[in-house]
Amino acid sequence: MIPIRCRLLLATLLLTPLTVWATESPFPPLDDNAVLIVAGDIGLTNHDDEVHLDARMLATLPREQLTTHTSVTHGPQTFEGVLARELLDAVKAEGETVTALGLNDYLAEIPIENFYDYDVILADTMNGKPLSRRGKGPLWIVYPRDAHTELQDIRYDYRWVWQLYRLEVE
Repeated sequence: MIPIRCRLLLATLLLTPLTVWATESPFPPLDDNAVLIVAGDIGLTNHDDEVHLDARMLATLPREQLTTHTSVTHGPQTFEGVLARELLDAVKAEGETVTALGLNDYLAEIPIENFYDYDVILADTMNGKPLSRRGKGPLWIVYPRDAHTELQDIRYDYRWVWQLYRLEVE
């Protein structure tokens, strides 16, 4: 006779969807419409050695909202998007630096600990409106500048990459 506890565990295992046990990326392969590409020292991929994410995939990650001043807008702005550390954790990023690249070829090297020390978001909305390519989108790296005086330094302002489309983990 199999003990009840073992029977319950066996039943749970048999009824659990196989996707829970998969070792593949939780992000399905993506042919087109990537909003963001994450590459480098990552443990999960869905396109060669990279993760290509569309807006729908990004929406599966926890979202945050923050209100802060920026160095390029007037007054406080309210941003919403994915916490950068949540994305890095989701792709199993391991490294010390993230190079962020914008559509305008601007790049910034960001210490990975910034994403864990602060609630940095990859914003896709500002004041409730989606960020367009003309308006710093589709994604903008946003630091909680008003919440930490040390972030009100030009060294951090350079890390606010707008029109973000690629993160390279090194």
